[in-house]
Amino acid sequence: MPYCANCGAHHEDSAEFCPGCGSQVSGHPQSAGATRYGGFWIRAAAILIDAILLSIVIVIVGALAGLSTAARAPLGFVVEWVYFAGLESSSLQATLGKKALGLRVTDVAGNRISFGRASARYFAKILSALTIFVGYIMAGFTDRKRALHDMIAGTLVERA
Repeated sequence: MPYCANCGAHHEDSAEFCPGCGSQVSGHPQSAGATRYGGFWIRAAAILIDAILLSIVIVIVGALAGLSTAARAPLGFVVEWVYFAGLESSSLQATLGKKALGLRVTDVAGNRISFGRASARYFAKILSALTIFVGYIMAGFTDRKRALHDMIAGTLVERA
């Protein structure tokens, strides 16, 4: 089993990225740049689509449940978490906004992520926001277009 030249972790022969540190495995047949990543602007557009959809759902569900506007905030938090983590860990590997724009969420080796990892990614977005959104902006400047929450959760956003 080969090992990563960067961190020494073992990886599968077919791995494109090291499962330990996420660096690209040299000599991989796709290491010539076949994978395209979702950068800042396309991801921002996907978030806008998701925000509109979620807002509509939360308003409708909140109204049907007879909740006040203030009481809809906790409902919105739970609905948003389940929406993002559930869809990104599903066979779609994307929220509806990401899917509409041809994006998918994977681990650093290009595999589907678990609900737990998708949840960690969702909650790590709080840190991306607390940095005055620099955590999100990082997706425009880092290798493989990774935002802070992607780095924390060990995920990538690829163009499908």
